[in-house]
Amino acid sequence: MAFAVNVSVEVAAEHQIQEITYDGQEIYQQPLSMSENLTKLAHKIDFGKDDKEEQVASEGPVEDEKSDESKDASQLATRPWDSVRNKLKNALTEVCVLSDVLSITKQKHYMVLDPISQEAPDSRPIAQLLAKKKALQSAAQVLQVGAERLRTTQVEMNRTKPYADFHLELLRLRQHWRLKKLGNTIVGDLSYRTAGSRFWQGGTFEVSKSEESPVIPPDPVPTPSPRPYGALKVTIPSELEGISYIQVTIQKDQGTLCSARLTIPNPPPTHTGADTHWHQRLEAAQNVLFCKELFSQLAREAVQLEDPIPHMVVGNQITASLFPGIQLIIGLCHSSVQDKKTPSPPQKAEHNHVLEHSLHQLLREAHHRNIHHPMPHPTTATLGVSKKRRLAGPDAYDRHTLIKMVNLETLLEQIIRQAQHVVLRLRTMYVIDTLAKEFKDPLIMAHWNCLNNPTQSCVKVNIMTHGYETICRTALVVHVGHKTLKAICREGRVVHMSYEPQELRDLILCKIAQHQVNAVLSLSKLMSWQILSSSSHSGVGTVEPLGNAFTVSLASPNGDRVIALRYGAQTGVQVLVQSSPRKDFYPSQLVKDLRWENLGGNFREVRWDRMEGRSFVNKMELLMSSLTTG
Repeated sequence: MAFAVNVSVEVAAEHQIQEITYDGQEIYQQPLSMSENLTKLAHKIDFGKDDKEEQVASEGPVEDEKSDESKDASQLATRPWDSVRNKLKNALTEVCVLSDVLSITKQKHYMVLDPISQEAPDSRPIAQLLAKKKALQSAAQVLQVGAERLRTTQVEMNRTKPYADFHLELLRLRQHWRLKKLGNTIVGDLSYRTAGSRFWQGGTFEVSKSEESPVIPPDPVPTPSPRPYGALKVTIPSELEGISYIQVTIQKDQGTLCSARLTIPNPPPTHTGADTHWHQRLEAAQNVLFCKELFSQLAREAVQLEDPIPHMVVGNQITASLFPGIQLIIGLCHSSVQDKKTPSPPQKAEHNHVLEHSLHQLLREAHHRNIHHPMPHPTTATLGVSKKRRLAGPDAYDRHTLIKMVNLETLLEQIIRQAQHVVLRLRTMYVIDTLAKEFKDPLIMAHWNCLNNPTQSCVKVNIMTHGYETICRTALVVHVGHKTLKAICREGRVVHMSYEPQELRDLILCKIAQHQVNAVLSLSKLMSWQILSSSSHSGVGTVEPLGNAFTVSLASPNGDRVIALRYGAQTGVQVLVQSSPRKDFYPSQLVKDLRWENLGGNFREVRWDRMEGRSFVNKMELLMSSLTTG
């Protein structure tokens, strides 16, 4: 019995041997690449053979003439790609013909393509009008039906509004307020516990479903009511009802300098629709809680602070001393629902928006500091401890450094510093504006920096003479702090002053005198006058009540005229003129040389109030011009 065995024959994996050298080394032929293999296979394909020939070959022999023609055609195709080239050539020829036909049709000289003539429209206007009216009537009927459906739907929604929108309003309430469920009651919290609040009074409110029935108007068309009906009923504690705000007032001798409010008395509604009522109530209640908590914190700090003049806390009012005769009054104003009118501040004063912005920024920084504790938080360290305090042990800080780190400014101290800065800023503005009104020569201009710190401002004072701005200009920069002033002069000298406005006034008066003298010195160089002497601390003449007088001596180009100028901040200007040769020189037996005649004579004072000129520098220019001889 024979068994069938499958035998697999495989091609040898070795390459074909191309050459064997004399030493017996075999040189193999490298395998073909993919492109070379494709070319080899393409040469084996007969592109001249078409489908008809294959079909004829399958059907059987045909006439001898057709077979001869096919043989001749196969013999003519010497190259394998000639058929492809011929087909592409025929396609290109047809495309060129089509392009020529299209170019001929576009030219009106050869062919004109006119549209197909249509029937003339109906010229009867009455029929067209009736058709348009019918179409408009159909469209209007569709719109009326849709409006009626919307009106019916709105009426049904108003009927079932307390029951249909309860969950929707509760969802809106959860988006803005913290809620939790205690048994069958939903309660919320208005306090600032998450911001580090330690206030004893809670802000819990209760949310329930409104049991009131909506009043449906007899008219099917709903009319907008002044108060939208809501499906929620919010119950707020009685102590949080009403409106509260904190009034900050700065008084001087029973007169109000400025005032500001820390919170908004009536918060504007941020929502529209059925949830406006309860949202306004919750915002007003949270505002009342915020004002009470803030005032309680300030009152606690006012009692604990130890100042030379102790702060007073009486009822809902805190009184602190800023400067001698100037007080800061912080009052808590609250009006309940039973009150007929909103509480007003003790005195009506001009609202200071800068102080209000600074106080709001201060409260925002305090809340941000309570929420955002420094990172990272070690597992063994107390939460909220700064990185500098955590490194106190490894860095071996001494006792003085540790005490300095612990002693931080309280909220009341920061408010007092901001109020002191506001008072000092107002004083500086008043001094500069008063001097600008008093002195028309020279001109005083102040440029306040718009980017300031809550406790520091900067103003640049420019002193110049009209018409001589390019000759001389005196600049002065004043930094306004909360208790001191710092002035930086153009020459680099720094002057520190206290909060007294008279010191700033005296400094500006001295700068005015210095500006006038420097302008005369610059003018003398332009007019070729020689500067004989110049001093800013002259001890000659009457004693100045403020500082020292400035003195300048100038000589004409020929040296026959001399002008002596003395300018004091309080005494004003004094100008003397000396001329040569002397008119009172009489030769004698002792003095016979006429050279002594060229010595200068006595100084004669110029009546400055009768001099012509618009300004001091202009008068000096006219005087030097008249004394200059050719």
